[in-house]
Amino acid sequence: MVHSLVQTVARLLHGNVPRNLQKMGRLEDAKKIAAYKAVDEYVQDNTVLGIGSGSTVIYAVHRLAERVRNEGLNVVCIPTSFQARQLIVDNRLTLGDLEIYPELDCAIDGADEVDAEMNLIKGGGGCLLQEKIVASCARQFVVIADYTKNSRKLGDQYKKGIPIEVVPIAYTPIQRRIETTYGGTAKIRMALAKAGPVVTDNGNFILDWDFPQDVTDWCKVNKEISLVPGVVETGLFINMAEKAFFGMADGSVKEQCSKSQKS
Repeated sequence: MVHSLVQTVARLLHGNVPRNLQKMGRLEDAKKIAAYKAVDEYVQDNTVLGIGSGSTVIYAVHRLAERVRNEGLNVVCIPTSFQARQLIVDNRLTLGDLEIYPELDCAIDGADEVDAEMNLIKGGGGCLLQEKIVASCARQFVVIADYTKNSRKLGDQYKKGIPIEVVPIAYTPIQRRIETTYGGTAKIRMALAKAGPVVTDNGNFILDWDFPQDVTDWCKVNKEISLVPGVVETGLFINMAEKAFFGMADGSVKEQCSKSQKS
């Protein structure tokens, strides 16, 4: 064990870093530059800001806290999850909620995948319902992600399916209806550190729908699934984001806008 540790340290010191660690480093750098650019461009003084969930948002909160300290910005932060709330508190930012601030200036959040039409898959972390509520209350909704989340069409990169939050008693009927109507498979998401299924912050279950590649009318599919009794919310965010920032492997940031922003 000691010998292997010495070998690892020697490789790091001589620049011979394993490829998986190199890729991990590039991805983290990509997340950081995307998050920093979004915060610098969209956050101003006296802003009510929705704080998303996930690994890329951590960098956004760090940059926000840095700007608040250095520039004396007045920013109220509305969380989308328990994780987001803890990030806000731990970084000593001002915590708010939708009861006091029902209208937000902007929401910044990550995504599991963004296609060429700015359709999003979100909810890999299980926070889709509160993320969509907060995003819907914001005048501007922007996405931050690394280059692996940028796709031509949904399913090109993200292979875990579309999350669908459901009331526990209804998960089997919903599962069968989705599979019968659209094809593919809808599996209940199982927890890793507990026995049984994942339970969301709202006390619900999540179905992950591995959809067929010929499904393309996401607006229609999202509306139809949302109307199924027992479905609380889907992880499809359609016509919601106005801009996406993708941190690229070469250190640049790619910006992608919605059709309404282009016109």
